[in-house]
Amino acid sequence: MNRATAAAELSPAEAALLVLDDPLEQGPFTRSIDAGGGLRLAESALQLSGMHCAACSGIIERALMGVPGVRAARVSAAGQRATVTWDPAATKPSLLIHAVRRAGYDAVPDAAAPGRALRRAEHRQALWRLFVASFCAMQVMMFATPSYVAGPGELAPDLRQLLNWGSWLLSLPVLLFSAGPFFGGAWRSLRQRRIGMDVPVALGVAITFVASSGATFDPGGAFGDEVWFDSLTMFVSFLLGARYLELGARHRAAAALEGALAQLPETAWRLAPDGSAEAVSAHRLRPGDRVRVPVGQAFPADGTLEQGATRADEALLSGESAPVEKSPGDDVVAGSLNLGAPVLMQVRRVGGDTRVQAIVEMMRGALSQRPALARLADRWAGPFLWSVLALAGLSALGWYFIDPSRALPVAVAVLIVTCPCALSLAAPAALVAAASGLARRGVLLQRLDAIEVLADAGQFFFDKTGTLTEDRLEWRSLQLSPAGQEVLGSEDAAWSAAAALATWSNHPLSRALVEARPQDASPAPAGWSDFAEHPGLGVQALDEQGRCWRLGAAAWVDAAQAGDGDAQVWLGRDGRALAAFGFEEKLRPGTAEALQGLRDEGVRVTLLTGDALPRAQALAARVGLDEVIAAATPEAKLAAVAAAQARGQHVVMIGDGINDAPVLARADASLAMGQGALVARTHADAVITSNDLADVLRARRGARKAVAIVRQNVAWAMVYNALAIPMAVVGWLPPWAAGLGMALSSLGVVFNAMRAAR
Repeated sequence: MNRATAAAELSPAEAALLVLDDPLEQGPFTRSIDAGGGLRLAESALQLSGMHCAACSGIIERALMGVPGVRAARVSAAGQRATVTWDPAATKPSLLIHAVRRAGYDAVPDAAAPGRALRRAEHRQALWRLFVASFCAMQVMMFATPSYVAGPGELAPDLRQLLNWGSWLLSLPVLLFSAGPFFGGAWRSLRQRRIGMDVPVALGVAITFVASSGATFDPGGAFGDEVWFDSLTMFVSFLLGARYLELGARHRAAAALEGALAQLPETAWRLAPDGSAEAVSAHRLRPGDRVRVPVGQAFPADGTLEQGATRADEALLSGESAPVEKSPGDDVVAGSLNLGAPVLMQVRRVGGDTRVQAIVEMMRGALSQRPALARLADRWAGPFLWSVLALAGLSALGWYFIDPSRALPVAVAVLIVTCPCALSLAAPAALVAAASGLARRGVLLQRLDAIEVLADAGQFFFDKTGTLTEDRLEWRSLQLSPAGQEVLGSEDAAWSAAAALATWSNHPLSRALVEARPQDASPAPAGWSDFAEHPGLGVQALDEQGRCWRLGAAAWVDAAQAGDGDAQVWLGRDGRALAAFGFEEKLRPGTAEALQGLRDEGVRVTLLTGDALPRAQALAARVGLDEVIAAATPEAKLAAVAAAQARGQHVVMIGDGINDAPVLARADASLAMGQGALVARTHADAVITSNDLADVLRARRGARKAVAIVRQNVAWAMVYNALAIPMAVVGWLPPWAAGLGMALSSLGVVFNAMRAAR
């Protein structure tokens, strides 16, 4: 029995599992491992559902081990994940999932397992380092307390020495394990012959430990009898706490990307030429394929709805949880959920060209960037750190002549308190948080530097078709000519005849006419023949009496007619115009409000379009724009942007078409509509996936808030250093207080930056 016959005898759910046996489909969740002796085994990661307690793990493990060829199965109840080792010669992934389902649970391939495993290991290690440092710091502080509270002569020297030995032992795990990232980072910086933020931290920790160890081993020697193990352990634990919070923010961003990819289905029901449906891998879909999408399943690719009306959850793209009504002819996007009814779609874009994949790639790229503000902080960090090292050395030298016992503590306090962690986090933390917040609202940034431009820009250029307006037309009016009143008698008859012709054409005006036809209009007349479409003119046919009907351009229907400038379709018979259908471009939701909001903020808004001046001015009047540049070629658009830049303005361009790509690349910041051409989206700094122009206004306001937060963080970092450095130099800040101040400063910057995501 071949594969097609076997699939036909299975239920749809079981047939879909067979797709997982395709080696192309196994790659994201299965890896090959060497079992020794030349034997290669496969290890697959599965995501489980339906588990309620730890006992469920044993049930699933036994079910998996019952599959022939399975060598090992490990199930995590907390993570609801399974790792299965199996022999490719004896079993298949579909049998593994089938076994889990027979046991009363469900399983799907876990394609994000490798990245999740790395994050889990990183998180576990960071947590352990923080735990060891914090636990030891509390114990060391307990040993140090008697020295702080005891009066002169109340603490016996041998008891003080015993407490110092205990503090030394407890500081070893902190130095050797918890502080490992600081020493590793410092060593990498020095190997590259540059100075990084970890250098003063590692230097301060090392000096503190060496000096305190000398005082412990040889009290009264060259290092004196003062120890600072409590300052060392507290400083390391505070700094690790700040880095742990930063790590959590990065991991949440990575998990959000995985959630976006998880929306895509593994399989799709593709229609064969004979009309039968077969389960195929979503990776094997191609433009032009027709796919059935059941209720509750995500659309596997970007495309157009062919049959059926439904509702789609597009929260992944727009951030709005309310389902969107979808009718035949509407666009559907990969990753959105079909909530209404089973439908048939035609695939238009697949793989990396889909909007959801573009979202993921853009977010990955944006979150890995170093924006200009961050690079500026990095450039200042180097000279600043050299200054810190020099200041610490000079402070130690000065105190050596004033009070030698305080020279080392002052140098350590200067090294610790001036660590530029807050300065280095000021820009990237706020910009990444702002990018995440904008992504939830449907604006995907490809370049973090665009945030600063959006905040300061004084000139916005908007394309017209596809940007301010949708890529379809909206019916406006129907007017019968005197001949039409005589021949047709009513508008209902005009709709019936026009719809009969329009259904045979794929022209945008014909589709708009069919969509606008009233539901209670009379049925289209029967018996028509000889349908023919003439590109650029219209469509014609013969009725039962052999009379020629035409639907299209005014001069083609009746040479005596002329259009009024709006997009119009004329209906005529035997060379006489009978009716004119008027159409106008449909504005995107919130267009007028968004443009008015930009103008209220002092932004100069200009319509920059290749359309003729009358149509451009008509649309500008509808949205309240006064500045219009019409009939603009791509070269003219570039010239307009260059002229604004020459006036010293930061320019933002919003467009969607292929002809907009050059000007999008030239502008200081550019935004492309999510439904626009791929080349336009590629050249843009951000993509409006929601296709809602209100998000342009939200993006600007979010950018202004983010830049304000960056400036607040930088100001705070400068004020903190201006206050803390003199206090450390004059000896008012002990090392433990310096560590606490530096950590709290970094935490304050991180928490303030998080506001940019709201």
